[in-house]
Amino acid sequence: MKHSFVIPVILSLSLLLSSCANGPNKAGMGAAGGAAGGALIGQAIGHNTEATLIGAAVGTMLGYMIGNEMDKYDREQLNHVYERGVSGQSNAWRNPDSGNQYVVTPQPAFTNPQTHQPCRKAEIQTIIDGKKETAYTTACRDNNGHWQLQ
Repeated sequence: MKHSFVIPVILSLSLLLSSCANGPNKAGMGAAGGAAGGALIGQAIGHNTEATLIGAAVGTMLGYMIGNEMDKYDREQLNHVYERGVSGQSNAWRNPDSGNQYVVTPQPAFTNPQTHQPCRKAEIQTIIDGKKETAYTTACRDNNGHWQLQ
C-alpha cells in the first residue's frame, strides 16, 4: 500500500514532461527546473524514494505553471537578476500586462563541472492569479550570454 501513489506520480510527471518535448519552451524549462528542485527538496525532507518522487511531482507542477506564465518581459527581468543580481538579495517586479508578481533571490554563481558554464541557483516566489507559489531553479549562461533554465 505504501507504494500505491508512485505509479500515478510517475505517470503525471511523464505526461507533463512529454507535453513539453516539442522543443524548448518556457513551461517545459520551468517544469524541468521545478522537477529537479522538488526532487532534491523531497529527498532532503523524506530521505526516501517516495518523498523524492512527490517532491519532483510538486516541483514539476509549480515550475510548469511559473514557466508558462512568464512572458518576454518577465524572462528579461529574470535574465537581468541572474546576470547582475546580488547573491542573497531579493529582486522584485510586477508584470505591467499580466499583473503577475515575482520576487527572485539569486545565489552565488558557480561553474558547472560538466559544461564549464557559469550557473546560478535562485528562489522564485510568484503571485499568479492571486496564488502564491515558490520554485527553486538553476540557470546557466549559454554561448550567447543568455541564462537558460536547467
